[in-house]
Amino acid sequence: MDAQEHGFGNHLLIALPALHDSCFERSVTLVCQHDGDGAMGVMVNRASEYTVGEILQQMGVDCDNPTLCKQIVLSGGPVHPERGFVLHDGECSWDSSLDVGGGLYLTTSRDVLEAMARGEGPPRALVALGCAGWGAGQLEQEMVDDSWLLVPNRSDVLFDLPLAQRWQAAAGSIGVDLVNHASHSGHA
Repeated sequence: MDAQEHGFGNHLLIALPALHDSCFERSVTLVCQHDGDGAMGVMVNRASEYTVGEILQQMGVDCDNPTLCKQIVLSGGPVHPERGFVLHDGECSWDSSLDVGGGLYLTTSRDVLEAMARGEGPPRALVALGCAGWGAGQLEQEMVDDSWLLVPNRSDVLFDLPLAQRWQAAAGSIGVDLVNHASHSGHA
């Protein structure tokens, strides 16, 4: 099923300055799935303390690609921090993949990492540990509470920009300057 069929799937959630949750402050999260049961996403602008090479070594997978081995693993969120999530484009030929929409997939099976190590993986990929999750109606309420800005997904934010630039660039894609955005909000 295509995540775009429901709500916020394949959109970027940008934490507004008023969001003072240390897990999500200044975060950018790709919403991978959103339906009546809740939402799930992966933060795409926070580095973990690991590299892909270290993760592959822990898995017992050899990798001779120094660029891949040095790639930073992202901290994808506080839910299941021990689980790996690979956000990628290209084919969906892996054992366990979710179609995020727009040619993106979220794969949780080992085979995609093994293929990446062999140089046979997807053209572009981010590896993250953990994800973010919201219960039914929770994300919608947080949107009403001005915690998040929702923007269409952009591949340059996901794959090309340095992590430190992704928060402002994602908001800037719809003309919002978060640096000058008030750190409080209110309702009239």
